[in-house]
Amino acid sequence: MAITVKIPAQLRPVVGGQAAVQVDASGNVSQVLDALYDEFPELRERISENGELRRFVNVYVADEDIRFGDGLNTEVADGSEVTILPAVAGGA
Repeated sequence: MAITVKIPAQLRPVVGGQAAVQVDASGNVSQVLDALYDEFPELRERISENGELRRFVNVYVADEDIRFGDGLNTEVADGSEVTILPAVAGGA
């Protein structure tokens, strides 16, 4: 099952400069991320800690924030798009 994972600019050096990568995974976000980590091991330490996403990392499946769904257990359908988006602080 092919899933497209969109990679933010800050993490692209870890994935060879790619803006998006294809992974063969089925099931949920956790399984998709595991497939991504298998291909790009350095990415694991950049976005996760102790098996959970770092608190400043947001993940979306089909534009829906997984925090408002089932978290890492959110189902990912074949052909879906998963977006990794680190939170960016700002202010006035």
